[in-house]
Amino acid sequence: MTKEEVAQNYLSFLEKNEVDKVVSLFADDGIVESPLYGTMPASKFYKALAEDTTTSKLKFDGLFFEKDSDRVSLLFDFDWELKDGKRVVFKVVDIIVLNSENKIQKLTIIYDTVHSRSAIEELKK
Repeated sequence: MTKEEVAQNYLSFLEKNEVDKVVSLFADDGIVESPLYGTMPASKFYKALAEDTTTSKLKFDGLFFEKDSDRVSLLFDFDWELKDGKRVVFKVVDIIVLNSENKIQKLTIIYDTVHSRSAIEELKK
């Protein structure tokens, strides 16, 4: 699978909440760094995200490759409906680091949590 295919599949699987398919894109020891959930193994992160999510809609806004690098960056809008019906919309940058087999070794999620943090805190009460 090419870097571009990994990125496109990642967004597609994420939007459909297909946890097993998202996790299959990661190396066995792949991790996710999230501003809301912290740093954790990919399988645990996507399970936690799925448990908190009713639906999500992603609007792709850009794919960026670094020359001579194993990093790919995705830019997209995330429209997230939580299990309690609250909805938050925000712009996201995901920085993907691939290993030599084009499996995701590390995914760093960057976004402004001003609205999502309070929504997720209410959900967890």
